Amino acid sequence: MIRLPSGTYAQDYGQDAALVRTKANWAFLAIVIVFVFTIPQWASNSFLALSTVIGITIISAHGLNILTGNCGLVSLGHSGFMMVGGYALAILCAKGGLPFWLALPISGLMAGVVGIIFGLPSLRIKGFYLIMATVAAYFIIHWLVLQFRSLTGGTEGLRVPSPDLFGLSLKDRAHYFYFVMVLVVIATIVAKNILRTRAGRAFVAIRDNDLAAEVMGVNLFSYKLQAFFIGNVFAGIAGGLSVQYYLYANVEQFPFFDSVWLLGMLIVGGMGSVSGAIYGAIAIKLLQQLATKIGPPLADLVNPQAAVGLGLILPSLAIILFLIFAPRGISHIWERLRNYYQAWPF
Repeated sequence: MIRLPSGTYAQDYGQDAALVRTKANWAFLAIVIVFVFTIPQWASNSFLALSTVIGITIISAHGLNILTGNCGLVSLGHSGFMMVGGYALAILCAKGGLPFWLALPISGLMAGVVGIIFGLPSLRIKGFYLIMATVAAYFIIHWLVLQFRSLTGGTEGLRVPSPDLFGLSLKDRAHYFYFVMVLVVIATIVAKNILRTRAGRAFVAIRDNDLAAEVMGVNLFSYKLQAFFIGNVFAGIAGGLSVQYYLYANVEQFPFFDSVWLLGMLIVGGMGSVSGAIYGAIAIKLLQQLATKIGPPLADLVNPQAAVGLGLILPSLAIILFLIFAPRGISHIWERLRNYYQAWPF
């Protein structure tokens, strides 16, 4: 629930249910949108590439947030489902001849269906055992991709044709950035509104106490599989976007450790928060980029091996610090600051 500043009240149900409720919120949102969509006009190629990757990561983080943050089903196989979406898009475009705009949603749906299959164990197991089941899911998917060489290209991978959207070429990096950012906005709105539906409330009930939720009439079988499906649709679309961005599909694009970083993004940003998924993705990706920038000078000053591991150390340190000092993440810190301002002068 969004708290309003002191002296501001909702006049009707529509205002009370709105996602953006005050002029200050609209102004802040407008500034963010203008900043994001003008990045290609002033940013360097490297910053534009980083921004595109961050956008793709945000979409994937939204999916994991629905599955883990909202429904409480911890998954360490999320990059495996991104792999499903990425290879599905590559096969549909390169071998099936489907246009990019049609292959992308199909790849998301295929990842969702695979997610349902591997989500079936969640009906009988949870906690550590479910985590290990999702880890196994990643390696099973990885193994299957390498075995079906006629479709996936095996270890050599699969080339993907340049993207085309209703006749508009997305080969230009700026055009592709705009496309990704539009999908980020759509994914954020969808993720936010899912929490306001009956399914979203059921997810939260299952996360808090699945036995109590079942007693209250929540169908665990249905809603847990729905969570796996929805979360992995986001992952599949993100995987498809990643493959299309590099015009190449390879298992090395989806390492297991990406699943760990995605979970770390939710910890840093705020588990269960839509805005937290955005904050966490930006924070972790910027820390990884910072490591690549300060790594070479550090290698000259200290130790080359220490510089190589900096990309792991900085994000890991951030996750540890947030777990200790701010376990509810950046979104909770921002919420406290916002509530202080909105309650002023009382």
